[in-house]
Amino acid sequence: MGSESDGRGERQESSAPPTVSTLGQAFNPPKIQQPTPQALPNRSGPSAVLVSTRQKGNPILNHIKIVPWEYADIPADYVIGNTTCALFLSLKYHRLHPEYIYSRIRQLAGKYLLRIVLVMVDVANHEDSLRELSKTSLINNLTLMLCWSAPEAAHYLELYKSSENSQPTAIRTQQAQSYKESLVEFVTTPRSINKSDAASLMSTFGSLQNAINAPSEQISAVPGWGEKKVRQWHNTVREGFRVESIKRASALNGDRNHRSAQLETEASGAPSRSNEGREHLDGEFLLAESESGKPEVHVDTIEEQRSKEGAQSEAMDQGIMVALAKLRETGG
Repeated sequence: MGSESDGRGERQESSAPPTVSTLGQAFNPPKIQQPTPQALPNRSGPSAVLVSTRQKGNPILNHIKIVPWEYADIPADYVIGNTTCALFLSLKYHRLHPEYIYSRIRQLAGKYLLRIVLVMVDVANHEDSLRELSKTSLINNLTLMLCWSAPEAAHYLELYKSSENSQPTAIRTQQAQSYKESLVEFVTTPRSINKSDAASLMSTFGSLQNAINAPSEQISAVPGWGEKKVRQWHNTVREGFRVESIKRASALNGDRNHRSAQLETEASGAPSRSNEGREHLDGEFLLAESESGKPEVHVDTIEEQRSKEGAQSEAMDQGIMVALAKLRETGG
């Protein structure tokens, strides 16, 4: 009987109505913790060189052996990177169909950052064609690459593809880390001066300032420094920073301005001052012809120069006034 009552009691407890807490747990399940999304790395391009079906039969394909290649439906002839493509052009074909390359450039429509035109130079007189293609490349943001054989063209494609993910440190020049390295780099700017010459120069004079201000005789005594190196060193450290062509252009402009001033002075009726530059210094020796025809030496003092300049300025003012009077008469 006890066991039955215990059984009834268990059955009565199991048949009891649910409480509020159990209902809340049923309708409000615990929140599921969502995983944090992770940034995926950029998908790399295909490991093979993509070749357009237009290039079937091109002998270049027989020489691409370092990297794999496969045909693909692409607007360019070759895709050798995520943002790099190449168009192939034979100069023989270009002479027969000069409009071909322009239509191919339009088909690219700016889809690639680095766009290469791989030109096969297979004609004798190629100067005019290459000049035209160079202008086209500059206008359309293209890189012109020349090759003279199919293996050379294939080698360029292989290099571009194999260097797709290379770091620029391989071709970047090493920067000087210390003051001594910077000093040697500066001294070796002239081509004929090497690092050993720079070391001997610095050990002799002790500082760069002394080496720059040293005369040629002292620098010639440095071991390894000959006349050519001394001359190039002095030209490098003592010449002006302005380009020689700019100096010549400024000198030509000065001459033109001086000539225009002379023409204006002559038109106004005043005497020319072409010899003014020969009379501007105190105690400057001027050559003049005497009555016997022999040159004589005269020394102009400051007072004489000032009196001459005053007389010339007065004559110039009078000439200007005369010219203005003539203009008024003609205008009246």
